[in-house]
Amino acid sequence: MIGLIIAIFLFNIVAFRTNKRLTKNQIVHIWSFTIILQMAFDGYIDHKLQGYWYFSKDVDLLDLPTVTLLIPPVNMMFLNWYPFNATLFKKVLYYLYWLIPLVLYEVIALLPEPLGYFNYGWWRLEYSIFIDPLLLIILVKYYKWISKIEKSISLN
Repeated sequence: MIGLIIAIFLFNIVAFRTNKRLTKNQIVHIWSFTIILQMAFDGYIDHKLQGYWYFSKDVDLLDLPTVTLLIPPVNMMFLNWYPFNATLFKKVLYYLYWLIPLVLYEVIALLPEPLGYFNYGWWRLEYSIFIDPLLLIILVKYYKWISKIEKSISLN
């Protein structure tokens, strides 16, 4: 639990202090989208299939901070620094640069409590290495869609 609390504070402070791109509206959208996507994914993999879980296999209030306060600021940082106008090669490198700390963080979260809070059932780290870039691509597509909607509204 200690590792989770430290990560929540650190990620949120960095995300909000370094944000130069995301509007308040986009932050609310990204935050909501992240929570919904994570709850849907976790609901299936965690609770239905018991591939992994936070703290315990049961659905409990301890899961809420991981869903609502941990991943959304990470997604804010990812989008804030994303090289939208760069070449495909630089974008691929950006995904790789992010994949390394994401996987390292997952390894740390797997440590025993009090530092760790994450547990594997049948899930393996290799699955995260494959899935994380896909989830980040979905996030970028969602952000572009929200940005397009904002622009169309501001033109009216």
